[in-house]
Amino acid sequence: MEGVFEERARRVYGRLLEKAKSISDLGLRKLVVEMLRNPVVTFTRVEPRISFFESPAAPKKHHAYPGGLLDHTLGVVEIAEKLMEVYRDTYGAEVDKDIVVAAALLHDLFKYYQYERDPLTGGYRPRSDWYFSHDFLMVAELSVRGAPDRLIRAVAETHGTTPFTMIESQIVHQADSTDSDMVSKLQDIVWRACLDLELELENVKAIKIFHEAMKRAPIFEYARVYYTEGRDALREYIKQLLGLGTSNGG
Repeated sequence: MEGVFEERARRVYGRLLEKAKSISDLGLRKLVVEMLRNPVVTFTRVEPRISFFESPAAPKKHHAYPGGLLDHTLGVVEIAEKLMEVYRDTYGAEVDKDIVVAAALLHDLFKYYQYERDPLTGGYRPRSDWYFSHDFLMVAELSVRGAPDRLIRAVAETHGTTPFTMIESQIVHQADSTDSDMVSKLQDIVWRACLDLELELENVKAIKIFHEAMKRAPIFEYARVYYTEGRDALREYIKQLLGLGTSNGG
C-alpha cells in the first residue's frame, strides 16, 4: 500500500477505536473493540488476500482505493451520529446510540476478505473463490461470539436486504448510503477525466490511470480541483500527478 494511504489508514483506524471506546455498554464495548483490534473470522478457516488496512470499501463503486474501507467506516459512523442528533432534537426520537455506533463500526468490517489485487487494472477485484457476503459473514461471527441480539439484527438490516425492524439499523443504513453515494459520484468525476485522457494521449488506458490516480491523492482533493477549476483543470492535474505524456495533437 502506498505510504500516504497507509499513514492515513492508521490515523483513521485510531479514530475508529476511539469511537468503539465511546460505547457505554461495557459488554458491547469490549466486543467491538476486540473485533476492531483483531478483525478476523474465527468460525471458519479462511485467509484474506489483502490486509484490513489496505482494503477498499468496494473495487469500483465507492472508496475504490487503498484504505477506502476505513475511510468509509468512519464516514458512516460520523454521519450516523449526526442523524441521531437530528432525529432526537427535531422529532424527539429515542435511539440507542451504542447500537448505532457498534453497527456502523462493524457493518463492513469483513469486506477485505472478499477482495484481491487486480493485476490487470492496478486496482482491486472480487475473489473468484469467495462464497460469503460480508454482511452474512459478520452476522455469523457475531452469533458465534455471543453478541446481543439487537446488534446482530442491526447489522443484518443495515444493508437494506431485509425489512427494518429497528430505527438504529435504518439510521446506519441511511448513513451508509449517504457516504457511499457521495464518494461514488466523486469517483465518477475522476473516471470521466481519465476517459478524456485516454482519448487525448497515446497508449493510455482509462481504467489503469483511474486506479493509479485513486492511489495518488485523496478523493476530495480531486473534487476540490474539479469544483473550483473545472473538468479540463482536473484532467491536467491528473496528467501532471501521474507524469503522463503530451497529447496526440501536441
